[in-house]
Amino acid sequence: MAVKMRLRREGKRKQPFYRVVVADGRSPRDGRFIEDIGYYQPLREPSEIAIDRDRALYWLGEGVQPSDAVRQLLRVSGIWEEFKPGDPGRQRPSAAAAGQKASAAAAAGSADEQGEG
Repeated sequence: MAVKMRLRREGKRKQPFYRVVVADGRSPRDGRFIEDIGYYQPLREPSEIAIDRDRALYWLGEGVQPSDAVRQLLRVSGIWEEFKPGDPGRQRPSAAAAGQKASAAAAAGSADEQGEG
């Protein structure tokens, strides 16, 4: 059984409210679930995220795969950093950082060439 941690939509039309649930991957989005471990309210200002840290860490330790949206919520709440310390996630290096790496590599390459002669 492939168990996933994902969002379950609740609320009225145009007023979404999500619950973070652990569910069988084959069950429908708003169908059966194993455990409700938190909620996410995107329309609040600022948006409200409340996830039970202990239960989330337990399920992640059991091998549950979070969806992309839930993984981002776990990062915002700090739970993902506890589970995988130092995981940078989907952050891409900025163009300036990429340029600095390229120039540093070129400088190191030219220094090696000068030392050979």
